Amino acid sequence: MPPPAAAAPWRAPFLSHLATLNPPVFALATLHHPSTSTSAQTPTPPPLPRARTCVCRGLWASLPANPHNRAPRNPPVYESDLPVFTTDARSEKVVAGLLGGLEGREGLGGGGGPVEACFWMAAVQTQWRVRGRAWVLAGVEEAEGDGEGVAAAPGPPRVAGPGEEGGEGLLGRRVDDLGDPEARRNFRVVVIVPDEVDQVDLSDELRPRRWLYVYRGDGAASELPGGEVIGEWEKVEVWP
Repeated sequence: MPPPAAAAPWRAPFLSHLATLNPPVFALATLHHPSTSTSAQTPTPPPLPRARTCVCRGLWASLPANPHNRAPRNPPVYESDLPVFTTDARSEKVVAGLLGGLEGREGLGGGGGPVEACFWMAAVQTQWRVRGRAWVLAGVEEAEGDGEGVAAAPGPPRVAGPGEEGGEGLLGRRVDDLGDPEARRNFRVVVIVPDEVDQVDLSDELRPRRWLYVYRGDGAASELPGGEVIGEWEKVEVWP
């Protein structure tokens, strides 16, 4: 097997700054693809921006231990540069954002929609923006479901009811069983595969600094004036 790729040059400072957030929240921006039917007389509506607050769980393959999760952990063999968050399969950001509307909805796994994750680390006065594509991961059994479950999907007017019997009673129910069918049917892990990482350091108000990291791949050459290739990434300092 080929040797593992070196860590991205932004990984260590990003993780050290992420540790200052409690909880580690960030703003996630996606493009919302309307699911309305179209015809020759009604052209497809353009995608619209959407933003929401999410919690970063760490980096894929090396997530920190969660005291609420009693499942056995995999051995710490792999590392990555891929930020992770979790979501509900029924949420709008999954169906209309990450999966690009109705296309690819069956099983509610897949994705590849463009995203930007923006972190403000107040303790270190640094902003991080991670741009790339997000992929929705589901277990084999969960991916075979329709992602609807018996609880109401987020978004529709509440006066219309939960849609199926029992939905209202499930709201606010604490789940401790890792095998709970409703939770497993709708729980999804989302992995962001970065193309660019933008770091703005405002800790010195008289000398703000900014760096751009661009993924180039193995053996790539520098493409930016003043850029330096480190592993598979190019790093360049830019005007703040």
